[in-house]
Amino acid sequence: MSAHSYSLEMKWTGNLGTGTSHYRAYERNHTISFENKPDLQASADPTFRGDPTKYNPEELLLAALSGCHMMSFLHVCVNAGVIVTAYEDHATGSMTVNPDGSGHFTEVILNPRVTVAEESMRQNLDKLHSKANKLCFIANSCNFPILHKATSKTETI
Repeated sequence: MSAHSYSLEMKWTGNLGTGTSHYRAYERNHTISFENKPDLQASADPTFRGDPTKYNPEELLLAALSGCHMMSFLHVCVNAGVIVTAYEDHATGSMTVNPDGSGHFTEVILNPRVTVAEESMRQNLDKLHSKANKLCFIANSCNFPILHKATSKTETI
């Protein structure tokens, strides 16, 4: 077993001069910084008074799940001798907000579109997606269903 550590710096940039003196007196904007990488400009979801032109935490969680699944899937494909030539995903997520203001994701659906080099390689893709889901670090950290509705096609390289 090995352990990995991650760190970031997050700075709220939404003080309009009076801080959090009132619910509408501040912006939800913030900057997320990782060492040696471009900053991410983020905000809250627009429903919660966020800037719709910036990434929000819910979108970043969805992106993390989609990206982690893709990396796990490509790994299991290599081990299974399946040659993937293209991969796209159109992931969706559903979140519920409770009357007390708390909330949680209720499910995420990944919709990977995979292109493989040979028709015979399409046979086991569903099993490889299931295996990838079991390996995905982010999916293993979530307490809601992460479903897969994968499609595939063949493209000779």
